[in-house]
Amino acid sequence: MTTAATVHRDLDFARLLTLVERGVVQRLGAALKAEDATLEEWRVLSLLGDGNGHPMTEIAEFAMLPPPTLTKIIDRMVSLTLVHRRVDEADRRRVLVFATDRGRQALERWTATVERQFGEIVDAVGGEEIALLRALLARMSTRLG
Repeated sequence: MTTAATVHRDLDFARLLTLVERGVVQRLGAALKAEDATLEEWRVLSLLGDGNGHPMTEIAEFAMLPPPTLTKIIDRMVSLTLVHRRVDEADRRRVLVFATDRGRQALERWTATVERQFGEIVDAVGGEEIALLRALLARMSTRLG
């Protein structure tokens, strides 16, 4: 028999995921803040670091940001000369965003910062637990997405 407490506990799974996500994001965000960066900016440069130009829709999806928020972030990154926009030669209606040399240098620094912080997270949680959680979350994402 399903009770209200059982349903509540099962639904609390989403709360647990949120708590873990917040903890990780807070740690990574604080580490990047010391570098005058944000997690969102690092995610954007992580995609653009491949040297290819990417349309805003692809960047928004990769960085998990709504388009208006991404536009503000890209505007800030343009003003910091981390990225630049260019019209797509294949489709002149589309604008592509590219990392600049300064952006690629920032990406290297920021990635090193994220890797150090993630190492601390692995130390706190345990490597086996992180690997198991990653595998389970990847499987869930595939099944739910």
